[in-house]
Amino acid sequence: MTRFNFVNLFAKSLNAHKDWPEQWPDAAPKPAYDAIIVGGGGHGLAAAYYLAKKYGIRNVAVLEKGWIGGGNTGRNTTIIRSNYLYDESAFLYDHAVKLWDGLSKELNYNVMYSKRGVMMLAHNVHDVQSFKRHIHANRLNGVDNEWLSAEEAKAYCPPLSIDPGARHPVLGAALQRRGGTARHDSVAWGYARAAAALGVDIIQNCAVTAIHRGADGAVTGVDTTRGPIRSKRIGVSAAGNSSVLMAMAGLSFPLESYPLQALVSEPVKPIFPCVVMSNTVHAYMSQSDKGELVIGAGTDQYVSYSQRGALHIIEHTLAAINEIFPIFSRMRMLRTWGGIVDVTPDRSPIIGKTPVPGLYVNCGWGTGGFKATPGAGDLLAHTMAKDEPHSINAAYHLDRFRNGRLIDEAAAAAVAH
Repeated sequence: MTRFNFVNLFAKSLNAHKDWPEQWPDAAPKPAYDAIIVGGGGHGLAAAYYLAKKYGIRNVAVLEKGWIGGGNTGRNTTIIRSNYLYDESAFLYDHAVKLWDGLSKELNYNVMYSKRGVMMLAHNVHDVQSFKRHIHANRLNGVDNEWLSAEEAKAYCPPLSIDPGARHPVLGAALQRRGGTARHDSVAWGYARAAAALGVDIIQNCAVTAIHRGADGAVTGVDTTRGPIRSKRIGVSAAGNSSVLMAMAGLSFPLESYPLQALVSEPVKPIFPCVVMSNTVHAYMSQSDKGELVIGAGTDQYVSYSQRGALHIIEHTLAAINEIFPIFSRMRMLRTWGGIVDVTPDRSPIIGKTPVPGLYVNCGWGTGGFKATPGAGDLLAHTMAKDEPHSINAAYHLDRFRNGRLIDEAAAAAVAH
């Protein structure tokens, strides 16, 4: 059984606490860390690992309100790709894909990254023009992407129906062969084990209830359900709860939270060789290593912190899947689930510094967070260690919502999964 540094907060030997804020007047010493990461999902654990591995910052605490891998990391559809239109998006996601490529070896833990290919279906003239534009833009940025005819798409994914009489006939597809899937909880546990081996403390069942600031406005520590902890460097990477945590520091963020649903079928023998996405009907599917067909839906139309979405979203998604893959019309569904996604006005993330000194944030990924896991963690770690963004995440600052330099990938692609 793997051992982690799951610590008792008050068991550490502590430094002097003469500068401890007056709002915590008791004389008892408080645990002190060089950095705190709020959120024990894939992004947060990756950030802690890279802080320790690349920058030698090992006195780090990862605070998770539940259990490792129990949040959005365990509620996604495991898709990995980087075929985004805009330069900023292509650089960001391709940075992540390159890290995915050697991640199992890096962590000495099998994250089950499978380059099975991600195919995006075109159903009308607009789709064809949009995807060909994507392909050309991707190639200019060194990102692989290619156009397939309907017949070539059928050959790549035999269960696909290319019946010209279908309600949404397949006219072709864009294929990124480096795209694919990984096992979501393996990624979380792989990063957790590797970070713990470098000295990072992983504290489960420890929700942050307050973020404290000193007289100069900089962060000084947090209150948690297991006691106060001090640090002058705090990174927040907590999907679905970022706006709540930012409010604790007196910040208002342009985020809305929505339920995002998915479901899996009963397991069957290997039949589905890749990932197929359809923007027009908004459904996507792959097959897990356990044999389940993993089916993803869109976000609900209402804001909510619920992890159960509306039934009509599931019905719409299954109807779409049956139209594209009639062979699966008699499959039985095994279970459904929902996660909570933070969404920004341009459906692109915020990664960088905040107006509060010592407070950093990684949020707003919407439906694209899993595929970015290693890249997001690496970039957050760089920003926290250097107190300045990496060139890849420099454009993903909070000020873009004031100056209008948005990265509106959702408008470019009709879907940002």
